[in-house]
Amino acid sequence: MESTRINNTFYEELKEAWYDESSHPIALLRAENAARNPWIVELISNRIGRSCDILDIGCGAGFLTNTLALDGHRVTGIDLSAQSLEVARKKDPTKTVRYLELDAFALPFADQSFDVICAMDFLEHIELPGQIIRDAARLLRPNGLFFFHTFNRNVWSYLIVIKGVEWCVPNTPPNMHVYSYFIKPSELKNWCEESGIAIKEMHGLSPHLSSAAFWKSLLTRKVDPRLQFRFTSSLKTGYVGVAQKL
Repeated sequence: MESTRINNTFYEELKEAWYDESSHPIALLRAENAARNPWIVELISNRIGRSCDILDIGCGAGFLTNTLALDGHRVTGIDLSAQSLEVARKKDPTKTVRYLELDAFALPFADQSFDVICAMDFLEHIELPGQIIRDAARLLRPNGLFFFHTFNRNVWSYLIVIKGVEWCVPNTPPNMHVYSYFIKPSELKNWCEESGIAIKEMHGLSPHLSSAAFWKSLLTRKVDPRLQFRFTSSLKTGYVGVAQKL
């Protein structure tokens, strides 16, 4: 298992590959978003309503951020990758998203500024995820929602999420994921509870393993655009969830 520092620099090199590359793990992220985003949009609508103030931490090229803007919300997306933010702005059909190049550990927002905060595919890329969760709780209004997606820390996730992707997707950057940065669901739950937010839902998220698109992706070493992720009851690898501020 690695003790290496995680590599977050490759995001600056992706540019339009965020949306069109099939030989890079970013294509898997697109498929994950296609499964997660409708669930997030529906939960926000059902639990809070429309026209929410939303912060997307580590927004990348705007897969979720722009979807939320299309649903009528007031959205702020932050990221350290200027190149990714440039792509996100271009892809924003509403031209309403506030994209900011900011460090997630130095957020300039006032307490209780947001109804919803998202940290998708972000917590496993930083050294102090508990601090981000504490800050999210501070920035959330009462009953506000905190959405997350990350990876469990066990041998299974190491083999699938790290080694499996390296073997099957040819342009995987070195140290894109590092095992020691993965987060057990119990750890995430404890950080949330300590910060005054309670887990409401937690689901596994994995590729549809029996689909033709999955096997074609393995054989061609290119992520088939029809590849779908789906929610499962198992939290062994990737898992997605929502917590609510008390």
